Amino acid sequence: MSKLLPIRKKEISSLSPLRSDRKFGTDGIRGPVTSTMNPLFVTKLGWAAGCVLKEEGISKVFIGKDTRISGYMFESALQAGFISSGMDVTLLGPLPTPGVSFLANSNNQVGLVISASHNLFEDNGIKFFNKDGQKFSAELEKRIESKLNHDMVAVDSINLGKAARMNDAQGRYIEFCKSTFLGLDLTGLSILLDCANGATYSVAPKVFEELGAEVHAIGSLPDGININQNCGSTSPEFLKEEIAKGEYDLGIAFDGDGDRILIVSSNGDILDGDDILYILSQNLTEGSGVIGTLMTNKALEIHFEENNIDFYRSDVGDKYVLQKLVERNWLLGGEPSGHIICLDSAPTGDAIIAALKFLDAVKNDNFSIDKTLNNFKKFPQTLINLKVDDPNNIILSDKFWSEVTKIESKLGNDGRVLIRPSGTEPLIRIMVESKDSSTSENLCNSLAELALTL
Repeated sequence: MSKLLPIRKKEISSLSPLRSDRKFGTDGIRGPVTSTMNPLFVTKLGWAAGCVLKEEGISKVFIGKDTRISGYMFESALQAGFISSGMDVTLLGPLPTPGVSFLANSNNQVGLVISASHNLFEDNGIKFFNKDGQKFSAELEKRIESKLNHDMVAVDSINLGKAARMNDAQGRYIEFCKSTFLGLDLTGLSILLDCANGATYSVAPKVFEELGAEVHAIGSLPDGININQNCGSTSPEFLKEEIAKGEYDLGIAFDGDGDRILIVSSNGDILDGDDILYILSQNLTEGSGVIGTLMTNKALEIHFEENNIDFYRSDVGDKYVLQKLVERNWLLGGEPSGHIICLDSAPTGDAIIAALKFLDAVKNDNFSIDKTLNNFKKFPQTLINLKVDDPNNIILSDKFWSEVTKIESKLGNDGRVLIRPSGTEPLIRIMVESKDSSTSENLCNSLAELALTL
């Protein structure tokens, strides 16, 4: 049986960034390099995190990064902050976020990634992983935020941390990805990879080539500025256009830090996270269910119900999906945006692992995506990301909520409405889903127009 979280005003408001001093969002800390993520703040963040981790008996930290030009600056700033707290630092260089998670887990050591994920180069951020390779707990995040309110004081010189570099970090991660699917032979398969000019640019092509595939890569020439720029999983039309120009069996698009994935079939169909979950769920371990989010398409929920697969919706954000998977001892979860978590293979969302697991799932159909997806049709969704000064003015408005309730009544069991603030940006996300695309679009637009008047 599935469980659909009720969409009610109190639940929506609980997701909002009510605290003006809040630093951590749904995926670490993120913001513009020229304001929020400045070098002074990042240095102090390294010091604050180091002080809190030292209290936990932790004395070493891995630091990886994506390909943003500001990564050099923040790598040095974080290194200085951690060392000033007495923590030893190991620099990993450019590495996908899940690669840092893997190294943290396999070395029993905490790690962090300098990345703003799917955002453009003007932003940057920090993602933290514990010794299990999973995101920091909310309690640990709050302690770091609290420490940021104190004056920064370095330890005595004799207790300062030291710095080193791991030169084979990429190679270790490549071997991990390959070893997870020892029986997967991709010989004869032609794949087009879009690496978003991000952290997978060097790693991903080698993984698929060494498993036998003929690999062609686009978005694989990062210059520090072009990360996620009209490419990658946030711009799948680019991959779709390139697929049409050649003889490829499929295309795979990653985001800037390598924790999101979208698939493009040979005929140009774009598969999002829901499509991928549908395919991966066909090989579920007995007794395991699937975790989706409030954004998961209702057609997927109905499919799970009809096939007696347990399904639960978490809040939006891969760390919430992971929390529910751990709580229920399940293995598979994800989001339509392309965060796919396969806990039988990796401790966090990993786009390369998800891609390999996807290929493993469709190999018996001769890698025919259309055949595997033949019986799955999603409900049309319209999603509007509305930039606003204060999301709370909208999500706590009685007038706005009254209109949402009217639309929910009109849709009944044939659709849904979801209103939520972004955890990382000043946005309100308005989503309407129904069996009819024009209905979804019209109702979503009407809510967006109302929101702009509040």
